[in-house]
Amino acid sequence: MEHTTEAGREAVLRHVLDQWKGAVERHEPQRVASVFTENAIFQGLHPYSVGRPGVAEYYDSQPLGMTLDYRILETRHLGEDLVLGYLGVDFMFVDRPAKRLNLGVLVTHLQERWYISHYQVSGPLPDNG
Repeated sequence: MEHTTEAGREAVLRHVLDQWKGAVERHEPQRVASVFTENAIFQGLHPYSVGRPGVAEYYDSQPLGMTLDYRILETRHLGEDLVLGYLGVDFMFVDRPAKRLNLGVLVTHLQERWYISHYQVSGPLPDNG
């Protein structure tokens, strides 16, 4: 995938984030973790972790039935094998109100695949669309 154009960067991000989204919604924490590099820096809504085990532990603790929708707000080409994405993400739950959050990701191309190497959630986003 060509990732120096905005359309190319969005395609790279969607490719990786759709894998993440699918695994999160199926509550498959090990599969979620496989979308990340082995030394990924991960910051969810709990203290950060480094590496796939922390990612798997975080998503294993999430409630069953959680779904999400994401919107790519900004992209940047940071180098030959790096794409930065800034997103709005709605995390929806069966038994409580949704959380609308910001998400910054850095995706890295390694061994013929794209992986998330940095993930940081903040929020919430203003409720203006």
